[in-house]
Amino acid sequence: MSSHESSHRPSRQSGTAGSSDTAGRRPRSSRIVGGLFSLVLTLFTAFVLLDTFVIPHRYATAAAATPTVAASSASSSTPSTASPTAASFPSTLTPESEPVSYTDATKAITMATFRVDDTDVHVADVVLTDASALRTAFAENTYGRNVTATTSDIATANGAVLAINGAFYGARTTGYVVANGQVYRDQASSADQEDLVISADGSFSIIREGYVTAADLVSQGAVTVLSFGPGLVENGQSIVEAGDEVDKAMASNPRTAIAQIDTLHYLFVVADGRTDQSAGLNLDQLADFLVSLGATTAYNLDGGGSSTMWFSGDIVNVPTTNGNRESERKVSDIVYL
Repeated sequence: MSSHESSHRPSRQSGTAGSSDTAGRRPRSSRIVGGLFSLVLTLFTAFVLLDTFVIPHRYATAAAATPTVAASSASSSTPSTASPTAASFPSTLTPESEPVSYTDATKAITMATFRVDDTDVHVADVVLTDASALRTAFAENTYGRNVTATTSDIATANGAVLAINGAFYGARTTGYVVANGQVYRDQASSADQEDLVISADGSFSIIREGYVTAADLVSQGAVTVLSFGPGLVENGQSIVEAGDEVDKAMASNPRTAIAQIDTLHYLFVVADGRTDQSAGLNLDQLADFLVSLGATTAYNLDGGGSSTMWFSGDIVNVPTTNGNRESERKVSDIVYL
């Protein structure tokens, strides 16, 4: 080898590269500890999510609905010996098909579907002789978290003739829950949270949780308190304003609502949505339609994939789950007859 070749050969710095690689690599024990920590954190996160959204927690068996609760109040709730007379819809509204009626000793139901703002809206006009016929029920007859069933299954279990989904109390950890005169949850959602109060005489009123406790409502005669909202109609006028509840009011979605027209005279309403047939309604459209039906007090219940109406053993509307398939969503509670 010539001296010229030797002078141009790269010099070897023995051990330099190896030392640098070792210095930049974490010790094996450190990597194992880090991996175990990541695994434990992932498992803990998964458990928290399952515990919050999936694993059922049963806190109490629902109190039985008793006719004496309603009969103990105002004389307007005293059961009548005559069968109720079915009501007719306002002449200004034309249903898509001939209304269907059901009558027994305590209730008269007239069912029809209307076309409103490119949406099928299903309406049950209800006349009762006894306020105790208007009831709520929990999935599995149990108050708890992640205790759910479909509206049709809860309705069937309770021998319902007509049912709609309720407030889905189990999707939240706050907001009043009162059923059959018993307080199950008394934590207010917010001072301005609007709830529907159904009193023992069958009358509807809308309250704000920041101004009255759940216990006080029961002492004043409340049998049921539903916490979802917002309120839609008071004194026969829409109370939905353009700037209110922007995240809900400005979106067209499936909707569920309940309303009172007069003493022992109610409306159960479900609007389809998220389908080619039905765009859905915003809250302003829903409130205006309820006013046109004669509602004096009306309240918005859980909507979207929860919206379901069940009548005489059949699902009336087209429930959509997550907006991409037609099926019932499991819910916490229903309102039924």
